[in-house]
Amino acid sequence: MYEYEFRKSVEKILKKLGKKNPKQLSIIGNKVKEVILNPYHYKNLRKPLQHLKRVHIDKSFVLVFSVDENTKTVIFEDYDHHDKIYSK
Repeated sequence: MYEYEFRKSVEKILKKLGKKNPKQLSIIGNKVKEVILNPYHYKNLRKPLQHLKRVHIDKSFVLVFSVDENTKTVIFEDYDHHDKIYSK
C-alpha cells in the first residue's frame, strides 16, 4: 500500500467540493483508497502527460495522479471535468 498526498490546488478544489457536493467528495475518498492499493491498475494519460495516471469519478470527472516509487507515494495532481483535464 502506498502513502498519498494532495497538491495544494487539489486540496482547495476538494474543500470547495465538500461544501457544494459532499456525496461526490465521498466518492473521491473511496477512489483514493482504491488507487493507493494498486496505482498501476489505472491508465496513463496521453502525451505530453504520459507520466500521469487518471481515474474517473462518476461519469464526467477525472482525478489525475502520479506515483513516486522512491517514497512509495501517490500524489494527486488535479481534479476537474473530463473535457478540461484533457485540454490542459
